[in-house]
Amino acid sequence: MISGDRSSPEPIIRLTNVSRRYRSGRATIHAVRSVSLSLAPGTTTALVGPSGSGKTTLVNLVVGAEPPDDGSVDRRHDLGDSWHHIAFVPQGLGLMGELTIAENIELPGRLGGPTPRRSGELIDSLELRALGPRFPADVSLGEQQRAAVARAAIVEPLLLVADEPTAHQDEGRARAVMDELCGLATRGSAVLIATHERRILDRVDSIITMRDGEIVESATSDRPPASI
Repeated sequence: MISGDRSSPEPIIRLTNVSRRYRSGRATIHAVRSVSLSLAPGTTTALVGPSGSGKTTLVNLVVGAEPPDDGSVDRRHDLGDSWHHIAFVPQGLGLMGELTIAENIELPGRLGGPTPRRSGELIDSLELRALGPRFPADVSLGEQQRAAVARAAIVEPLLLVADEPTAHQDEGRARAVMDELCGLATRGSAVLIATHERRILDRVDSIITMRDGEIVESATSDRPPASI
C-alpha cells in the first residue's frame, strides 16, 4: 500500500504567493506572478490559459522541477519525491528510448515500491497492448503520450501532474486518458492537468485560468471559462 493518508482533507501541496522570473538579455520575464494554489486529495484541477500564460512554469513549480523566486511551496509531511508520491507527465513525455513501451510503463515499480495498478490493465485501457514490445521511437507521439500516462498512473501517486496529456489524442483516446486520470482522483490522488483543450473541462472538479503569469479566474467545471 502506498504511504500517505488519502482521506485527509489537508491539501497535498500548497503554493503561496509564488513567483518565477527569467532573464532574457537585459529583460526580465515574469513567468509566474504571485500565484497561490492548493491541491487536495481526491480532486482534479485543470490549469488553462493561452500559450505563454505561465502554465508550464507553474506545473514545474508544483512538481519541484524549478524553485520559486518568491513565495513558498509547502508539501504535506508524507509527500516525498519518489514516483510513488509525485508522478509527472511532461510535454516532452520523458520515455526512456532504450526501454520498450511495456518496460517504460513498469519502470516506477522496478525502481522500488508498490505498483497498485497492474501494467497489463493500463496497457489494455490505454490501447497499448500491441505496442508493448516496441521502443518509443517506433510508435506515434500519441502512443508515447499514453505510455507516459500509464507510467505515471501505475503507482497511484499522491499527486499526479500532467502537462497537455491529451494533446495528441483523438476523441476516444482522450476520453481513455481522462478516465485514468479521473480514476486516480476517485482513489484519493490529487490530479493537476495543464491543458488547452476545452473537451476535457467537463471531467474535472475545478478550472484555474492563467494569463500573463497570474491566475485570473477560478471556476467549477460546470462554469468553464469563456476562452482558454
